[in-house]
Formats: sequence, structure tokens, C-alpha cells
Amino acid sequence: MTRERLENYCFSKGGVIKEYPFDKVTAVYKVGNKMFVLSSDKGDEIGLNLKCDPLYAAELRSIYDCVLPGYHMNKRHWNTVTCNKDADDKLIEEWIDDSYGLVFASLTKKLQNEINLKG
Repeated sequence: MTRERLENYCFSKGGVIKEYPFDKVTAVYKVGNKMFVLSSDKGDEIGLNLKCDPLYAAELRSIYDCVLPGYHMNKRHWNTVTCNKDADDKLIEEWIDDSYGLVFASLTKKLQNEINLKG
């Protein structure tokens, strides 16, 4: 996964913005002002923090070496994924979809409708 592919994929979803609220190298992709992807913009290796259902998060950690408990995040609800290891881009995109879906579902119905109308 390249940074360009990651960014294009995240922006293909409705209502997404990118910010740097923590520092100059940690890109945060949000929907409805809630984080669904955090990504480091430095170095060759791309690491992502993705929101995940707790049971599925544990399952992924047991299957993939590239999936670890969320770095600097709630380790029950977030995974850290090192790209270009044992999970291909399509699988990582599926995990991004899951993260987006969990966050989107937590938004108010009003905000969901506003995002859907714009998208």
C-alpha cells in the first residue's frame, strides 16, 4: 500500500477529511470529526491504526503478524497494521472499510444523512 493509494481510498468515502492534530507526521482521517484511520507520513514503512470490532481485532492479531494492538490507542478497539507485510492492499482496504463503517455508524442519523447527501 502506498501513501497515495491510502489517501485516495480514504477520500473515496463520504465526508472524509484529513488533519494533523497530533504532530506533523501523523495523518488522521476522520468522518464526522471522528477518527477512523491514523497513518504515519514518515519513513518507508506505512503503519495504520484502524478501529475494529474487539472480537474481530483479536482474531486478526492471531492470524496476521502485521496486525498488533493499537499503538497509543484503546487496544481493545484499535489495531495497528504494518502495510506491505503479510496482508495485501485489498485486505487492508477491507479493514479500512470496517473502521469507517464502525465510526460512521456511531454518528448521529442527522450527520449520517448530511454526509450521504454530499457523497
